[in-house]
Amino acid sequence: MDAPVPARVLSVNVGPVRDVAWRGEVVSTAIWKSPVVGRVALRGVNLAGDDQADRTVHGGPDKAVYAYAREDYEYWQASEGLEVEPALFGENLTVEGLDLAAALIGERWHVGSTVLEVAQIRLPCFKLGIRLGDPRFPQRFQHVGRMGAYLRVVQEGDVGAGDAIEIVFRPTHGVSLSTMLESLSDDTQARRLPRAGYLPKFWQRVAEGR
Repeated sequence: MDAPVPARVLSVNVGPVRDVAWRGEVVSTAIWKSPVVGRVALRGVNLAGDDQADRTVHGGPDKAVYAYAREDYEYWQASEGLEVEPALFGENLTVEGLDLAAALIGERWHVGSTVLEVAQIRLPCFKLGIRLGDPRFPQRFQHVGRMGAYLRVVQEGDVGAGDAIEIVFRPTHGVSLSTMLESLSDDTQARRLPRAGYLPKFWQRVAEGR
């Protein structure tokens, strides 16, 4: 049996807001991100050099950092025929050695000199379709269920490619990111969400059946 891959950061990715033409309109988006050389400061709710175009639905304390795993990209390449690269889905941290779907809400990671907390899954909007050049891709992304993890900043610091990811706290409630995804169509799973404690407002409504 192969030894498990140590959890680590493969790349730190940031990008500014840009305007792109999409279906006859001009759309502002920061989904195009690129790997950064060296260490990157993480302060407040943003990595240095990163931005979000519409902070009513992107960014903020409960979506400060987005992580996506190499293993999930490998699925897209092998099973869906997608040409992949770091930051293709707009993530800030491309990671490996983690099963993000199994990450628990409130789980904490020590990365570089930061501490990050798993907050919620990513629900894709139409801008992922812009990035992939396919307006149907957000539905495909959600159907596959490899959503990545949004993280809160518990401790500011800096991160860089090659940093180990150490899980320093794992709660006992058992509510994972896959539980969140299943709760969108399964009332039993939705009723489990409050066990995780604090939930972003959208997920509070899901838990309440609204």
